[in-house]
Amino acid sequence: MKVNKSILWSLLVLTLVAALYRIIPNRPYGFAPQWAMALFAGVVIRDRKWALIIPVLSLFISDLFYQVLYLNHMSAMPGFYEGQLVNYLLFASVAVFGFFVRRITLPGVLGLSLLGPTYFFLLSNFLTWAGVGEFVEYPKTWGGLMSCYTLALPFYKMSLLSTLLFSGLFFGSYYLLQKKQTQQRLTV
Repeated sequence: MKVNKSILWSLLVLTLVAALYRIIPNRPYGFAPQWAMALFAGVVIRDRKWALIIPVLSLFISDLFYQVLYLNHMSAMPGFYEGQLVNYLLFASVAVFGFFVRRITLPGVLGLSLLGPTYFFLLSNFLTWAGVGEFVEYPKTWGGLMSCYTLALPFYKMSLLSTLLFSGLFFGSYYLLQKKQTQQRLTV
């Protein structure tokens, strides 16, 4: 898959739009396009450095917006917090799943859309329970771990739904764009 400049610019615009979407008031936590963007970037962008940077850049921009809102008493949630770097690294690692996709197929996109948020949910909550960088304390017991996962289930549910929806949008748009470009080349 060759990525032309228009697709790269589209991804950069998408990065900004996704960052702005993420700070919409009263949006369900976890319902955001960033997981789908990370998976899409991992599949489509051949320069792996950029495939990792673009989705994290979107998160950083939205966190910056959150911080400005927080400092101006317009949001109860700060943009920057302890352990954020760990979340950025985990999030960037979601894009790595896309590196192994050789051909975009509907079952493959569905699988990625389930795998990415599930991986993030399992690993990030385990690290939270273990006390890595987060501000929530859980007992270091099996019950504490299960409590951590249970409390995160609404976030996980929304991340699955949004990833399925936005992956369909991103990969579907990409497929239609590729199909249109192929038809244009055949008619010229």
